[in-house]
Amino acid sequence: MKYIDAEELEKVLTYEDLIPKINDAFAKDYDIPMRHHHQYPNPKEGVESTLLLMPAWDNGDALGVKIVNVSPNNSKYDLPTIQGLYLYFDLQTGTPKALMDAKKLTVKRTAAASALASKYLSRADSSKLLVIGTGALSLDLIKAHATVRPIQEALIWGRSIEKAQAVVDKVDLPGVKATVIESIEEGITQADIISCATLSPTALVLGKYLKPGQHLDMIGAYKPDMREMDDEVLTKVDLYVDNVEGACKETGDLAIPLANGVIQKDDIKADLFSLARQSHQVSRSAESITCFKSVGHALEDLAAANLVFEKTTSDEN
Repeated sequence: MKYIDAEELEKVLTYEDLIPKINDAFAKDYDIPMRHHHQYPNPKEGVESTLLLMPAWDNGDALGVKIVNVSPNNSKYDLPTIQGLYLYFDLQTGTPKALMDAKKLTVKRTAAASALASKYLSRADSSKLLVIGTGALSLDLIKAHATVRPIQEALIWGRSIEKAQAVVDKVDLPGVKATVIESIEEGITQADIISCATLSPTALVLGKYLKPGQHLDMIGAYKPDMREMDDEVLTKVDLYVDNVEGACKETGDLAIPLANGVIQKDDIKADLFSLARQSHQVSRSAESITCFKSVGHALEDLAAANLVFEKTTSDEN
């Protein structure tokens, strides 16, 4: 059994290859179970941590399970918030084939899924991207969105100006100018695409600042009591998700307004399965505001792991 570390994953998981790979996975008829989502006490930190177990199989050759811990206070120790491993098996025999770094795999597949949704939902001429948050996803969100849209400028907002500048300093994409922005409001009023990936417990993206024609890519708020967008956002947008069942239960961005009657489940236009299978055709006007709410899906991990194994095995041969 081989171990594939973060450095190798960075090399082989190019967005040019990964985005269509994830699209192909969502287009197929797989029966993937809901992920196991467990909160456990972390008394030394005074805040709960989260254990995620995410199994998936492709009804053919491969089976995978991602085991991830989400520790919200890890930034205090210069450690990643998300840590874990991905176990990749031969489906027929159950033989372990590979062990992969789950943090890097998660970053890559999450950014790729966001870009895939943007390809379906955002305006084709979207050129200005606002990234809210300076965590592990920030740089990859720029790379992924720039793969499917003609991004010319990336605005970066973070609670720490220094961390936002550190992201800007790492942006090295031809034709893309990166800039630190001091207020979210200023960024929202300028951006064509707004990508938000934080651990904020309260809304950062407010509907009163949105403008016609935008696309929202909402990635954080991974627990039912967390939110990154307010109710007014949901009253203004055409809402899409990666998977309906998980999105309605796992994120406060939807679970809270659903419980309060602000929106109904039927207000969700479609998920990535319907988009990839072409069973839902997106019809957006120049004035429409679209929103993709991502909670993550085990199928994305398996699609990425399949691509990694294919590429690393072919390299060996």
